[in-house]
Amino acid sequence: MANVSLFRDVSSKVWQALAAVPREKFIPPIERQWAWANEPIPIGWGQTTSQPALIAKMIELLDLQLGDKVLEVGTGCGYQTAVLLELGNVEVFSVEIIPELAEEAAARLVELGYTRTHLKQGDGYFGWAEHAPFDAILVSAAPDHLPQPLAEQLAEGGRLVLPIGPSRDAQTLWKFVNQDGKLCGRPIEGVMFVPLIHGE
Repeated sequence: MANVSLFRDVSSKVWQALAAVPREKFIPPIERQWAWANEPIPIGWGQTTSQPALIAKMIELLDLQLGDKVLEVGTGCGYQTAVLLELGNVEVFSVEIIPELAEEAAARLVELGYTRTHLKQGDGYFGWAEHAPFDAILVSAAPDHLPQPLAEQLAEGGRLVLPIGPSRDAQTLWKFVNQDGKLCGRPIEGVMFVPLIHGE
């Protein structure tokens, strides 16, 4: 079960959403004893799911509002997707580049009753242009630069939260806001994510 103290820096709505999702159901069986440890957990195919406190912080930074349309880049195991859906007031579009993870996440979300998401297998670097613009974009892997397609798919007033860095040892979590057609960004903190897989 979630340790409430991990989420003292975020709103009660966000940590309650995390606590409502059975994280252990999204973790490979061999790792389930660590489901609520505040550390990243391997989910296969060289990928991880982030520690709960970091997921909470990134969602909090999105400043989600009633009816927002959210793009999630990097579905992974689907846990963060479920947390976004637990907030109850947003529409979620999620993209995962690894076919096996996309298939497993889709099946798991349906099995657990999270049926209101739109999920596709594809290259999240390019976003999901057919459904743009998005009020919020959350990226769960680190590119070495800000992907221009994501910037272009952000609505006026939209928020983009993502890690950026050339290597796991040199990444920074950023928040960008689209103000009058220009992205205004600020660094949040140093982080460590798997690299964003991107096909040319």
